[in-house]
Amino acid sequence: MTFVPLTEPVSEWFTREVGQPFDFQRAVWAAQLRGESGLLHAPTGTGKTLAAFAACVSKAWDAEHPTYGEAHLAPKAPATDIDTSGTSLRSTSGGVGGSISGGGLRVLWITPLRALATDTERALRDPLEALGLDWRVERRTSDVSSSIRARQRKRLPEVLVTTPESLSVLLSYADAHDRFRGLHTVIVDEWHELMSTKRGVQCELGLARLRQWNPSLVIWGLSATLGNLDEAMAALLGSSTDRGRLVHGQADKRIELRTLIPDDAVRFPWAGHLGVSMLKPVADAIDSARSTLLFTNTRSQAEIWFRQLLDHRPDWLGRCALHHGSIDRNTRYAVEQMLRDGEMKLVVCTSSLDLGVDFSPVDQVIQLASPKGVARLMQRAGRSGHQPGAASVVVGAPTHALELLDFAAARWLMERKRIESRPPIRMALDVLAQHLVTVAMGGGFEAEALFGEVRGAHAFSEMTREQFDWVLRFVERGGDTLGAYPQFARVVEEPAGSGRYTVAGVKIARDHRVSIGTITSDATLDVRFANGRKLGTVEESFVGWLKPGQRFVFAGRMLELIAVRDMTATVRPAKGTKATTPRWQGGRTPLSTQLSAAVRIRLAEAKQGVFDGPEMRAVAGLLGLQQAWSSLPGPDELLVERHKTRDGYHVFFFPLRGRSVHEGLGALLAYRLTQSEPRTVTVTVNDYGLELLSPEPFESDPTVWKRLLSRDQLLEDLLVCVRSGALARRQFRDIARIAGLVHPGMPGRGKASRHLQASSELFFDVFTEFDPDNLLLDQARREVLSRQLELSSLRDALTAIADHRMVVTEPDRLTPLAFPLWAERLRQQHVSSESWRARVQRMAASLEDLAGAAPATASPASRG
Repeated sequence: MTFVPLTEPVSEWFTREVGQPFDFQRAVWAAQLRGESGLLHAPTGTGKTLAAFAACVSKAWDAEHPTYGEAHLAPKAPATDIDTSGTSLRSTSGGVGGSISGGGLRVLWITPLRALATDTERALRDPLEALGLDWRVERRTSDVSSSIRARQRKRLPEVLVTTPESLSVLLSYADAHDRFRGLHTVIVDEWHELMSTKRGVQCELGLARLRQWNPSLVIWGLSATLGNLDEAMAALLGSSTDRGRLVHGQADKRIELRTLIPDDAVRFPWAGHLGVSMLKPVADAIDSARSTLLFTNTRSQAEIWFRQLLDHRPDWLGRCALHHGSIDRNTRYAVEQMLRDGEMKLVVCTSSLDLGVDFSPVDQVIQLASPKGVARLMQRAGRSGHQPGAASVVVGAPTHALELLDFAAARWLMERKRIESRPPIRMALDVLAQHLVTVAMGGGFEAEALFGEVRGAHAFSEMTREQFDWVLRFVERGGDTLGAYPQFARVVEEPAGSGRYTVAGVKIARDHRVSIGTITSDATLDVRFANGRKLGTVEESFVGWLKPGQRFVFAGRMLELIAVRDMTATVRPAKGTKATTPRWQGGRTPLSTQLSAAVRIRLAEAKQGVFDGPEMRAVAGLLGLQQAWSSLPGPDELLVERHKTRDGYHVFFFPLRGRSVHEGLGALLAYRLTQSEPRTVTVTVNDYGLELLSPEPFESDPTVWKRLLSRDQLLEDLLVCVRSGALARRQFRDIARIAGLVHPGMPGRGKASRHLQASSELFFDVFTEFDPDNLLLDQARREVLSRQLELSSLRDALTAIADHRMVVTEPDRLTPLAFPLWAERLRQQHVSSESWRARVQRMAASLEDLAGAAPATASPASRG
């Protein structure tokens, strides 16, 4: 393929400031300048931002210097497939997208995080300013000042950096069509983070609207660490685009994984039990580098480790910071700037820093606790060595012994370049209902035309006209059950029978605009000092357990609660060493399907006496105990352990399929057991297995358990579990919020989560009784089955189990695999934290004494 070049001054600037372009960068520039859309897949830190934007800069130069432009903008010619790393590319039709002369919006850059918008704005502005081009670059996010938003209402900048939510807000204005008329390029950054979420669906619908207005629109997605690239590109470009160009970036990005090995990995594994003992190795690793990002999987974990590290190394004060999504944004921005300036020794963070433009001073990344997925680990590793050609270094720090297995499995996957896929969401009718109201506000719509436009989005490409009409009736009059309530008549057909719909009134429009978005969570309260200074937000469910005078740790500070009023928790600084740490919802990420499979492979090797790699050698003693006291699950085996304690009768299953699949298995087994005979069953799950607990003994015959684990009637039984349980009710709360059935409240005056839950449950009950075919009810059940219980993976697990040999053992003590499940159940039973920890430590100590008295070997022999 002959590359269409950048205009000469832009090319010279790139070479001077960045260096010689990579082939994948030139491939993207050439495709864009011919009007082609596509997806760029490249590791973090290899130059994706300028690969996507330099062609736009070239267009800007040509617009202001026509003598260059006439020679530069070559006519569209059939493209020869090219791949810079060995995978074929697919061509697409179209010409040079959009007019570039005059003012107004030309390039739209969509980012998944507000925190990225500031970095992106700076990165896009640099080449324009260096070349003296008269293009403005601005952000449009929820944290931009009202004065800037007011100015943008009059005229958008040539380059706008925004989020999916803010794009929907822009589409809700009556003059939206005119404001997007000159748009020629859309870049969707970090598409892998959006595509498997409802925010991705919201983005797809927005892009479908923009394509309808600008048929020659050029759309590019930027992605890293993703397995299903073809599907990702199809979701981005929509069903109305026949083919797109998939460009692979530099494939030789080197990632080094170094795992910190605890001195004693034979200690019995329970959540966090290695925490204190790993503090010094983690601190030593931090000391060995100029700058470090320490990633945790939860905000609670970040708070705890920030305090522990500062207590351990008080000399880091002033060079150590905390960063997560609940901390006030001004504090986060200050931390990010200090990272750029090379002033930070350490930042303890969560996924809030997974993504970003450039933190070149960061020397290493530490992953605290299980990475949960290889793509996530590689994404975080890429935050170090964030320059082309530099190696990315990630240090694994396990918080309990079995997490050594997770790191060993992640290493195995990285060496083989096996990365998780992220399936896009389909038929999210709650998002479509919200979009219909948005479009009705944005100048109105013709039902027939909008149906075709919506089907152009990948998420709704298989939607029938009957389903579309149902959603239209829902936003027009509340569907079949809410017609008597005017607040649910959000769009109106004017004139009647015309097929054209607009928003029903000013109040409807105002309420809708402030509630646009698909991010749902527990209601949050501001955390402020008495002088009004804001520290951040915590979830209402946490503060609800605190009383005035109690202490808690937040934003790295010891605080005392003074009062809770008007969605604000007023606090003051406190002293002491004992305090509660907030726990946020959504912090229990399951082990991915790929990582679970790799764990099974590493355990099968251990069963054969093979311990390859430092992590496996370190955990050999613990696995030897498991083998000696019970068995190690083999590749074609399902290990089942029966046990009795003072709590009752236990059955532990170890399918090794990840938490989500085990939740589905637990629900299925509990339902089928209680159908066969009256009994009470308590289910506890983790990533390695599940525990069933009952006051009555369980069956010992393996054939009975095989029957209970049959795939027969799987969907029917799970649907009964969902209908009769709380899962669908909880899921429906989020759907009701997104679809506009319940309103979260005006900014600064949000409603308490208990009110939102009560309102959504009322709708759930009404629909269940009077409108059982309601499509939003059906969506709630589908989401529970597909996303929470992972129906497809659960079906695969049951299919595999049907062919497995069931190994049933009856150990006289809790085994290394069973112990963390036992400890997790105690935690969930609301035992106070100190009594829980004391009981777990006593049990662990007694088991470790037994282990020390009878050393075990990891022989391949098993009992069954």
